[in-house]
Amino acid sequence: MHQEAMNQFGRLMNIMEELREKCPWDKKQTIQSLRQQTIEELYELADAISEEDWKGIKEELGDLFLHLVFYARIGREENQLTMEEVLSGICDKLIRRHPHIYGDVQAGTAEEVKRNWEQLKLREGKSSVLSGLPVSLPATIKAMRLQEKAKQVGFEWDHREQVWEKVKEEMQELQEAVASGNADHTEEEYGDLIFSLINYARFLQIDAEHALERTNKKFMQRFMKMEVLATAKGLLLQNMSLTEMDALWNEIKAEKPVI
Repeated sequence: MHQEAMNQFGRLMNIMEELREKCPWDKKQTIQSLRQQTIEELYELADAISEEDWKGIKEELGDLFLHLVFYARIGREENQLTMEEVLSGICDKLIRRHPHIYGDVQAGTAEEVKRNWEQLKLREGKSSVLSGLPVSLPATIKAMRLQEKAKQVGFEWDHREQVWEKVKEEMQELQEAVASGNADHTEEEYGDLIFSLINYARFLQIDAEHALERTNKKFMQRFMKMEVLATAKGLLLQNMSLTEMDALWNEIKAEKPVI
């Protein structure tokens, strides 16, 4: 099975060679032109993961592999890197950062592994435990990662009750900011509240990004059902009062949950 995977990977690389040499579209691509497409492919994979759509995951992983092979081919053309160097680099890094497997370091839990990982990155020249996160990473995910990284050096609450107290404190500060009429301060306090709620989600062992996406999908499904229901009643949402729309919304909510 392992050998067959290697064979198929070699097949993909050979196809990439042919496409790069013969296909007008593939010949034209650069790392800049591929960048946005790669981001889209990654989000499509994330969607499939959220839906636990294994058929979709399989397809999107293939698309992502194609992009990785594409970048490696362009890198070789530019005399910047080779696929061999890329694969060797990640293999060396994995061995170096797993001394509990390939060395004599003890790590019996996942948390100990993560802590060792962050310490090793600092020894390799990272200036901060918080460094390395992409600037353009979505804010919710970035907040989760920042909190997880800070935890590795002990900057973490002991109990979730303490985090909830922090959430309530931030809610009060947001209300005070709203009352002050200062828009900039209100935005700042709103951000603090969201950050603390994301932290609370971690203590509940909930993925805040996934939780929000579930709510987004639930809202979309219910709203579109409300549009259909209004049409069936000979009504248009734009001509209805909020009270009338709310009645339709509650009627839909009373149905079997969509998620």
